[in-house]
Amino acid sequence: MIKGQSKLSDMHLVSRIGYQFKQPELLQLALTHRSVSHKTNYERLEFLGDSLLGMIIAHYLYQAYPHENEGRLTRMRATLVRQEALGKIANDLKLGSCLILSTGELKSGGHHRESILADTVEAIIGAIYVDCNDLKVLQEIVLKWYEPYLDHIEPTDQLKDPKSRLQEYLQARKKPLPVYDVVDIQGDAPNQHFKVECTIEGLPVLCGEGSSRRFAEQAVAADILKQLEQKSA
Repeated sequence: MIKGQSKLSDMHLVSRIGYQFKQPELLQLALTHRSVSHKTNYERLEFLGDSLLGMIIAHYLYQAYPHENEGRLTRMRATLVRQEALGKIANDLKLGSCLILSTGELKSGGHHRESILADTVEAIIGAIYVDCNDLKVLQEIVLKWYEPYLDHIEPTDQLKDPKSRLQEYLQARKKPLPVYDVVDIQGDAPNQHFKVECTIEGLPVLCGEGSSRRFAEQAVAADILKQLEQKSA
């Protein structure tokens, strides 16, 4: 196991998050990837945080955009809670160096993987709520994280899922389409965890993980898109 933080960096992370945990073990759990332990990891907190984040962002948009219709509000919310947006929040909070990963996951670059970082943000949201049991406190913290991005939110065609966007990116450049292969399934239904490899001619093979094959494929497609966009920038 690799523990990503010392006491000092723990304090720095707490400061960046903007919340002092009464139960510090909840923060540690929120940072613990399933590669460390199949039983003691962030997935349950992530499940809770995902729902809380959706509600907080929906409530903010409902109040901030009184004249927008339901369809546009839905697209705006999707923009703010998608993996790429959560990856930006994770980078702002400098979560990468604080993740608790197995040695193998660390060596494979897990501390930079957008899907893991996004999941960890949701897990921290869940951990804060379990610790304080105060939705108002949580809302203030989450909206503070989102502050740099809320003024520029617009419904855009970026809302297509990562697999669709990757396919369109490759088709536009007359490149072969990606091939997705399930390389590992852990656990029993309905609590399974999938690992998927994506092969694209001319690119290194990358892996994505998720609670379903579809989620794992979306995760690896998002990571590949990020690499391609950085190369073309």
